[in-house]
Amino acid sequence: MAKRSKPHSSSALPSREDLVAFIANTPGKVGKREIAQAFNIKGGDRIWLKQMLKDLEDQGAVNRRGKRVHKAGQLPPMVMADIIKRDRDGELIAVPTEWDEEEHGSIPTIIIMPARKPKPGMPVAGVGDRVLLRADPLKAGDIHRYSGRVTKILAKKQAQVLGIFRALPEGGGRLIPVDKKSRGDERQINPGDENGAQDGDLIAASIVKHGRIGLPHAKVKERLGSVKSEKAVSLIAIFAHNIPNEFPKAVIDEAEAAKPATLAGREDWRDLPLITIDPADAKDHDDAVHAAPDPDPNNVGGYILTVAIADVAAYIRPGSAMDREAQERGNSVYFPDRVVPMLPERISNNLCSLRPREDRPALAVRMVIGPDGRKIRHSFHRIMMRSAEKLSYQQAQAAIDGRPDDVTKPILDTILKPLWAGYALVKKARDVREPLYLDLPERKIVLKPDGTVDRVFVPERLEAHKLIEEFMILANVAAAEALEKAQSSLIYRVHDEPSLEKMRSLSEVLASIGLKLPTQGALKPELFNRILRSVEGSEHQLFINEVVLRSQSQAEYSAENYGHFGLNLKRYAHFTSPIRRYADLIVHRALISGLKLGKDGLPPDITFGELAEISAKISAAERRAMAAERETIDRLIAHFLADRIGAKFDGQISGVTKAGLFIKLSETGADGFVPAATIGDDYYRFDEKTHSMRGEHTGETYRLGDKVEVKLVEAAPVAGALRFELLTKGRFTGKVGGGRKSGKRPPRGAKKPAKAGASSHRSPTRVKVKRRGRG
Repeated sequence: MAKRSKPHSSSALPSREDLVAFIANTPGKVGKREIAQAFNIKGGDRIWLKQMLKDLEDQGAVNRRGKRVHKAGQLPPMVMADIIKRDRDGELIAVPTEWDEEEHGSIPTIIIMPARKPKPGMPVAGVGDRVLLRADPLKAGDIHRYSGRVTKILAKKQAQVLGIFRALPEGGGRLIPVDKKSRGDERQINPGDENGAQDGDLIAASIVKHGRIGLPHAKVKERLGSVKSEKAVSLIAIFAHNIPNEFPKAVIDEAEAAKPATLAGREDWRDLPLITIDPADAKDHDDAVHAAPDPDPNNVGGYILTVAIADVAAYIRPGSAMDREAQERGNSVYFPDRVVPMLPERISNNLCSLRPREDRPALAVRMVIGPDGRKIRHSFHRIMMRSAEKLSYQQAQAAIDGRPDDVTKPILDTILKPLWAGYALVKKARDVREPLYLDLPERKIVLKPDGTVDRVFVPERLEAHKLIEEFMILANVAAAEALEKAQSSLIYRVHDEPSLEKMRSLSEVLASIGLKLPTQGALKPELFNRILRSVEGSEHQLFINEVVLRSQSQAEYSAENYGHFGLNLKRYAHFTSPIRRYADLIVHRALISGLKLGKDGLPPDITFGELAEISAKISAAERRAMAAERETIDRLIAHFLADRIGAKFDGQISGVTKAGLFIKLSETGADGFVPAATIGDDYYRFDEKTHSMRGEHTGETYRLGDKVEVKLVEAAPVAGALRFELLTKGRFTGKVGGGRKSGKRPPRGAKKPAKAGASSHRSPTRVKVKRRGRG
């Protein structure tokens, strides 16, 4: 326990139990200010309170989230939940959508209470719905059972299911759901309801009412093709995660009726040679950049950087059909074979895309950078621009490296070299700030024209990528600073520091390979960077980078600011991708209204509570997209490897559990599983502290991070699962015994191997999908 500051008047101060009870039983926001007011803690005693709260957090009695604290394992007042069933009394029961059982214990249940004043025409929540609700413990201090009142229904129960059709000899068939959570929910398809579906087809089926006896019924609505086709793989994820992938007619009609923005009310920046730098296959271009030396004699060696972002707010009005649909989607979702966009194509790929040599409306930030790379000042402008050129990352980098082509040669000296000079400055400030530096390869899947996997590769990380990322981060910081100065509401991009539990877990992993987690000083990204530098160039480099990534909290959107730990920034807001992220559109509207740049900004009556609801909703949509993309990658690679059963691969142990070992392949980054029952001829015990499996009789040990060779035994493409056989011998520690006596249990290897599709264990790390969000 840390040394506690001596209180000025200890007799009047609350005890540890008093503090925990107050935090657990007080509804709404609870932070240091609220606690100080409740117990009349003033002056120097506030230092004691701050240290006491830190002690309680270190002991695991309370959890902190930004400036708020709550009892460990307790739900926040506003929570997103899934309604899963009705109890014996007919009450709806919900569970939180996001819950870490390892960190917080068993998942709490929420009894849905009826609305106090139901709004006329408001839909009623039911089983299968995802809702936003206000939660209160049923009893004071109870962190396992809550009552909740629905404030908003986020997603209604699906009226249809996606599955594999299995034909029956007598006609009709069965639908086997592809959603792992619905594996036991098979449905009967009567003869005549097959709609041409063949055995093994992926189908979409509507749910048909049925009696209480027998399997539920379904009717084939659409035949999506053979499940063996990789083109069907992303459809599985889209459907399983309830991702909207078809725009309603009202949204399409609204997009088609949109007229190009005019110069009225805008500054004319069409002569400024802004350029876009994007992936070679990008269809929409929502950010453009420019850099030039600052002519101000007071800023010799400084630069003026300009970032212009597509003015989506000019076309998407609050409350419109397009706005409601964009908020529901939250973000665009990227798969190897398709994109599910947030906005209709006429908006995203046409009116808002910053095409070269075409007039486009934009919201621009002009930033003055000093010779030390620090931002001196900035200003926002609503402009009409005309992109001078469209480049790919590779094209821009090749020009800087001395290999310009016909497009880049004319702009090399006038546009590209000043951009790189400006980047060299901001890189200085970034290095001083020292954000978290993770070096993780982002694998990309390339498909053939028929939709099958051609290859998996790691694209080269270029300076051009880093340049654009740093310019976008600067612009995002400027947006947050401008809005705070204008005292405007906004949605922040926040990232909390790692929890105490995750830090303990990281410390154990590092100890297993002989490294020690630094304990002195405040928790900052620099601490993790020291760890990463210590393993640079070693066999543990990739593994430790992934472990450090796992130790981090998840970034999210919030109406309350608690900083961005990973970027080491006090304030940060997403501003640079409004075509594909709804949070950015909110920030654009806030800038327009807060800086008086037009009449299409945030509604003046929008409340903090409404922004908090939007933040929760789009954070969930982001997690939904990440899960769908990850699962699609898993399934695609399982398809890719399905005809290589028996092949041998190099890999690394990426996870160790009682059930077995998770293996990440070096060649493709694919994750697979080695059941404990198939490891060697010994009885292997799981050692949680050292993250290893050790043979009871031989002492043979397999540790997290060990390099191994495996043989592919089974591939289950629909589940996205791979099962391996371990070929590499473990290391011998020389420590044998201390467990079950020899001969008391048959060798584990003698047991029947578990099937890949039967295991629900998933690797903690995945092949990452390259997302086009920047910063």
